[in-house]
Amino acid sequence: MGIDCSRFAAGRHDKVRLGKWPTKIKPLYGSTKEYEHHLARHKDELDSLQRTLYADNRHALLVIFQGMDASGKDGAIRHVMSGVNPQGVQVFSFKHPSATELEHDFLWREVACLPERGRIGIFNRSYYEEVLVVRVHSEILRAEGIPGSRGDGKRVWEQRYESISSFERHLHRNGTRIVKFFLHLSKGEQKRRFLARIDEPDKNWKFSLDDVRERRDWRQYMRAYEACLSATTHQHAPWYIVPADDKQNARLIVSQVLIDTLHSLKLRYPTVDAARRRELLAIRRQLLM
Repeated sequence: MGIDCSRFAAGRHDKVRLGKWPTKIKPLYGSTKEYEHHLARHKDELDSLQRTLYADNRHALLVIFQGMDASGKDGAIRHVMSGVNPQGVQVFSFKHPSATELEHDFLWREVACLPERGRIGIFNRSYYEEVLVVRVHSEILRAEGIPGSRGDGKRVWEQRYESISSFERHLHRNGTRIVKFFLHLSKGEQKRRFLARIDEPDKNWKFSLDDVRERRDWRQYMRAYEACLSATTHQHAPWYIVPADDKQNARLIVSQVLIDTLHSLKLRYPTVDAARRRELLAIRRQLLM
């Protein structure tokens, strides 16, 4: 099954209006068994592509997940990447910055976590929190103590969008391909998932009162996401707005985008020249003695 994922890519010249983007679409699978078959095939292909990525040693892949609480970020990472060699994937989850991190620029802590050539790096939340949660909660910006944080707020966000876009352009020029997913969840589906976290004992640990407090700021978050997606989607670092009310659909879309991105790199195993081939044949003869 090949999924045309271009329809989920945010346009580079159009202002994003999330109300026009669906949170749920027609299922891409006919049954649970069919879904499992498609996902298993995607995972096998991703595993093969990652091994070629490692051998090719020219590129890295940075995958960024953003979304409201309960949008399925953890599940997408777990289900989609579970078939890939753990040595080839690095996953980082970014929470509230520490005191040390707050003493540096807002990109500092993620730089140390970037994937090296041949590997896939996954950011579960990222530096984009600095133009999302920080924008909704302005007191965080004031606490960061950066120049201009008490002045023109609009200028602060524009400067951060510029910094992010320049940073991602720099990574692209140096071989890191970037794919960004916004898991687009409806407020009603979030409520259903929150209730499940309360009603099902094995999900109680996932629920926090802070989740409900953030839910009260839904509209502000949607506006922040719209501004962010509009300003930072580029050909070299595209945003995909993934309908997330159906977790299975979302996982199939995410995995297909990753497959398409890796294929676009024209990965190949290193070729062996004649001298190296003769050396290998000589070693082979010795092993057979």
